[in-house]
Amino acid sequence: MRGIDKGIAREVGVLRANGVETTESCQGGQGHPYPEPTVRFCGGHAEGFKALGIALQNGLLVTELRRIWCVIDGEPTGPQWEMTFHHPEGAGCRSVERNKAATWRWR
Repeated sequence: MRGIDKGIAREVGVLRANGVETTESCQGGQGHPYPEPTVRFCGGHAEGFKALGIALQNGLLVTELRRIWCVIDGEPTGPQWEMTFHHPEGAGCRSVERNKAATWRWR
């Protein structure tokens, strides 16, 4: 797929092929806008659960499903759905504790 990060192309393809209207995606990792592989999509109250079912039935490794409102120019916009995925090759980051403070370590 043109313009889609290689590390998230399969997930986006599966969701789109099954009628999920994706609006944004990123394979995640250092230097990317998202720390982990993420797909954003629009839809009503049930759309997130529909997309989750599609993802799981197709063997995608979903780690989180979120309903989010972005704040743009001080105003909440949305809501949108966001789904994150685990990639065995290690895109993303994980939290680690150092001296009783949380920080992030990139994979």
